[in-house]
Formats: sequence, C-alpha cells, structure tokens
Amino acid sequence: MRFFRNSTVVALFALVCLARNVYGASDKDRDALEKTSEAIRAAFARGDAATAMEYHHPDVVKALAFHKYLKGRDAVAADLRATLQQFTLEFVENHLESLLIEGNTAVEQTLFAIKGTPKGGGAPFLFKGRAMVVYIRYKNSPTGWASIREMIQPASD
Repeated sequence: MRFFRNSTVVALFALVCLARNVYGASDKDRDALEKTSEAIRAAFARGDAATAMEYHHPDVVKALAFHKYLKGRDAVAADLRATLQQFTLEFVENHLESLLIEGNTAVEQTLFAIKGTPKGGGAPFLFKGRAMVVYIRYKNSPTGWASIREMIQPASD
C-alpha cells in the first residue's frame, strides 16, 4: 500500500510538472512576449518613453554597459527619457536567438542593432550587441509580461 501511495504521489508530481511546462511554453505566452518586445521597440522608434515603461516591472534592473547599472523603474525611465531627448532610435535588427518560458518567468536572448541619429545634428551610428531580458508575468503590463532584468553585451566589431 505504501508503494502504491508513493508511486501515486510521484506520478501526480510528474503530471503537475509536465502541465506547468506545457502552459509555460504555450503559443499564447510566446505571442504575448513577442508583442511585448515589438511594443517596446515601437515606443523607442516613436521616442515614447512612457509607453516603453508600461512593459517594465517597478523592480526592473538594467545593466546597459559595464558602468551603467540602473535599478528601479524611475531610474530606467529617467535614463530612457534623457536618451530619447538626444537621439532618435530605430531597431534595424532584432533576431531572437532563444526564448525560455518557465511558469511565470521568461528569458529572451536576442541579437540587435539600433540605428541612432543625434537630434542635434551629427552622423548616425549603429549600436549592435546581444541582449538578455528576463520577463515576469505582470498584470499591469498591456501584454501581461514585463521586463524585470536586462543585460546588454555590446558587439566587439
């Protein structure tokens, strides 16, 4: 009897884990995460920091360069507003390398290229690199997902 009870518990646990993984990797979640990424990039292109920030959790942390560590939505928003006042930014490449969805967390890794054009005149530039963004489910985000961690690895070429 004990063997049967233990086997049943193990089987139920395995089913719960499998069900969680199926839900976590659902097309609905993938679509919502894709829409989140698209909305953030579109907001950047429009120079719309307020809309971009709707997809960021209040506890967001971003490491955008070796010496640029931003903690909290207010710090990220202030930095983004300052950047968008100086530059027009357009994502000219955003290639998804990998996406892991596990329960209420998703990790996205992309190769990107951003064309920056100084608003005060000057030559445009291209900033390329790899980004790893961690998203969590967040009811206040328009898509249900919000960025909570991001790290940028600039291209070396």
